[in-house]
Amino acid sequence: PSEKLDLDEWKKVMKSGLQVEVSETISERKELSTLAAARETVEMWRLAGRSVPENISEEQLKAFVECPSKSSKKKYLKYLHLKELYKKNDKRKMDEKRERRLETQEKASKTDETRKNSFTCLWASAMDKTHNWRAAQSMVFGQPLVFDMSFENYMSPREVANTVRQIVLSEGCNRKSVDPFHVHFCNFKDNSQYHREFIKHYREAWDKLLITVTDQCYTNVFPKDKIIYLTADSPNVMKAFDHDKVYIIGSMVDRSIKTGVSLAQAKRLGLETASLPLEKYLLWNTGAKNLTLDQMMHILLTLKDTGDWKKALEFVPKRKYCGFVGR
Repeated sequence: PSEKLDLDEWKKVMKSGLQVEVSETISERKELSTLAAARETVEMWRLAGRSVPENISEEQLKAFVECPSKSSKKKYLKYLHLKELYKKNDKRKMDEKRERRLETQEKASKTDETRKNSFTCLWASAMDKTHNWRAAQSMVFGQPLVFDMSFENYMSPREVANTVRQIVLSEGCNRKSVDPFHVHFCNFKDNSQYHREFIKHYREAWDKLLITVTDQCYTNVFPKDKIIYLTADSPNVMKAFDHDKVYIIGSMVDRSIKTGVSLAQAKRLGLETASLPLEKYLLWNTGAKNLTLDQMMHILLTLKDTGDWKKALEFVPKRKYCGFVGR
């Protein structure tokens, strides 16, 4: 407020700024109108059939306007037209190449899948026939292995189902072995819980299983002096696998029943018993020495083929022992 404002000077500054803005606006309008006229010219030449690009940018229009003569403008548009054609041609070639590559990959993948699927199907069919042939041979020449199916009354329906599941695994393991056992189901009653559970698992294949099913006791099928009942409660430790003996396995879940039931069954029938030498070869932890039926099948098959206790007892669950005996 102490200083006085020079209004005349201020008016001059404002007028000069306004003139600059007005001149810039006029030049911009002129430039826009020039570009619009140039674009209309390009469109007219395109309709006339001349070599003109389909798409032209503002920078290219400015370069077109700056051309000094009409012939130079035609040459510039023709250059842009050819450049556009080259780009389209390159893009078309790239697209065709990509499509051919994708088609080749799809054909190759389909061919590989077909080969793999056909090979897998043929291999599975051939192996299935081989396994069935071996199982059929075992029914004539194989060593008998008996599952005692007389323990249904000692178990609950859930335990019977678990037992049957283990026997199904055992049958599959035996059928796929090089030298399978001739599997017998003795003391097997029709329409029993065992029977119903087997029907659930095998369905129509139950009647086609290459095993022997009978309601007779194994003492009526095999000589007593040839039978050895395998039970964890037996005081007699099995030393070696005997190919001339008939081994009996109790079809039950041991943890749910009283100790010594299978041993009592064998003693009542006057049969020889044996238990696996687990403590002789394994550093056993605390706990029962009962194994599942499929583990027993793996152990017996390995003993039958190799006679090696160390290889056979590798099928014992690792949680039950902490290693093999050093000697």
